[in-house]
Amino acid sequence: VQLQAYGGGLVQAGGSLRLSCAASGRTLSMYAMHWFRQPPGKEREFVAAISWSSGTTYYADSVKGRFTISRDNAKNTVYLQMNTLKPEDTAVYYCAATRAISWSPRAMDYWGKGTQVTVSS
Repeated sequence: VQLQAYGGGLVQAGGSLRLSCAASGRTLSMYAMHWFRQPPGKEREFVAAISWSSGTTYYADSVKGRFTISRDNAKNTVYLQMNTLKPEDTAVYYCAATRAISWSPRAMDYWGKGTQVTVSS
């Protein structure tokens, strides 16, 4: 599976962005899809995930109520809608796939290259 995340950019605090993660090489329908982020100088951290079967979603406490993960299996694409962005959301955002939901980056089987999100105050 090849993953490509895009949709990042520069936005003011309080603004919104939608990230997309497009897959090729294999269907995403059997994978749990995840978004991670890596702020400058920090480790990669879990943001959100969505199961492949029921579409159940999971979020880090820091983004709960502001971010929404969704998937379109027909388009082989996963989305992360980010609202009410804060400067602390600044990071490189990565999409990742594995068979089961996990909060650990080490558990991921496939990674996209990442897209930069910068939130100015």
